[in-house]
Amino acid sequence: MKTIVTKDDISLAAEIIKKGGLVAVPTETVYGLSADGFNADAVEKIYEVKNRPETKPINLLVTGMEDAEKVCEDIPESAYILAQAFWPGPMTMILKKRDSVPSVVSAGLDTLGVRAPKNDLTLALIRKSGVPLATPSANISGMESGKNLEEVLGYFDGKIECVIDGGQCTSGVASTIIDLTGPVPKILRLGELTPEIIRDRTKIEVKL
Repeated sequence: MKTIVTKDDISLAAEIIKKGGLVAVPTETVYGLSADGFNADAVEKIYEVKNRPETKPINLLVTGMEDAEKVCEDIPESAYILAQAFWPGPMTMILKKRDSVPSVVSAGLDTLGVRAPKNDLTLALIRKSGVPLATPSANISGMESGKNLEEVLGYFDGKIECVIDGGQCTSGVASTIIDLTGPVPKILRLGELTPEIIRDRTKIEVKL
């Protein structure tokens, strides 16, 4: 079966998500491979097609902090300040996971990565699907992340149901990951947002 490519019909991609399918989505960093974040079976498919170790947690894409509150708890004030400054954008926050999120998403951890991507097509998909999207990068594990339609299809054509064609990703650099579950915010992966940029915009000090 050929993978469906769509740009204008986000409703089609949303129906695929609701039915437990996989959709490759554009973000401002790299393409991601998305499934319903509340559907454990759908998330399992992500691990399978990516050949991803199930010990590696998967982040959830959300539209903002209102969505984040549905999947995370005990959220510190710093998370709201960071989201106000950098969401939608290339920043993933690690927060405490709610029990409603399947453990397969977080690889059994009690924490969860959440991000609001700066891409109107993907934000529209989250809204139409009505669920957060479990979304690692669109690649086979260990290989380069897909940054355009051709690269994504090269990995997954016929293996997933749909790709949303958002053109070339503008950055190609993965998001900065900040762990907010400890006493001091800590960067786990350095991306576009450096400690200096974060401090200048929010007055929040983060450790590397």
